[in-house]
Amino acid sequence: MNITILRIQLSHLWNSEYCIFVNQIVTIFQKFEIEALHLKKSFDRVLALLPEIAKIKAKELGNVISNQLKDLNTERRTLIVTIADQVNKYGKLSMPSLSQQVLVMKRFLDKHGRDIGTSNYNSNTDRFNDLLADYEANTEVQAASVALQLVVFFDHLQKINTQFATLYLQRSDENSSVEKVDAEAIRAQTDKALTAFFEAFEFCSTEYEELDYQTPANKMNELISHYKTQLKARQTRRHEGQDVQTEDPITIPS
Repeated sequence: MNITILRIQLSHLWNSEYCIFVNQIVTIFQKFEIEALHLKKSFDRVLALLPEIAKIKAKELGNVISNQLKDLNTERRTLIVTIADQVNKYGKLSMPSLSQQVLVMKRFLDKHGRDIGTSNYNSNTDRFNDLLADYEANTEVQAASVALQLVVFFDHLQKINTQFATLYLQRSDENSSVEKVDAEAIRAQTDKALTAFFEAFEFCSTEYEELDYQTPANKMNELISHYKTQLKARQTRRHEGQDVQTEDPITIPS
């Protein structure tokens, strides 16, 4: 029986999707009698590349952390701007009972610099740490924060700053343990191995008609069809002007 394995433009898969796709193909075919189907040699070539694929996955995780750090750093800056704006608004009101608290908070913000959060990550973190430590130690500033309804912002700033520090250390640890990865070269090599495996599968299905190639082919084609559909939908959204780069990766079919 002449069996055909569906093909997709592997280059259209994002790195994170590519890693999942290759591993899914491997997982599907490992459930069958590889040697009996006369495909051990070609399949082993794909298996041998899984450690390289894992390096791409590790690199992508680092990219995700970098994006999270960027978002957290932006949020720290947004919180400071929000606090300053709130103080300025109270300062414009004819409320003598709050004038002293406004002055206290303005002096506090001036002390730590209103440009805080606009430099590099390390400098930003040091300055936010100093600001938050000063805030925790200064009861007058805390009282002004309560009066001007700023406590929720300072509490959230403390939370975000801690998250940033933890994530920054995680990225540093991973960067020190992950070697430089040429994702393009690894993918090119894996593309070649996958294509050779699919071609070998199709050839063997005609050479050994007494064996069941249809079942594993159906499983792989179901997976590939899912990716083809998702990629086509993404292309349509791109042509419609949508920013598909901000979308989540293609999900694994259940």
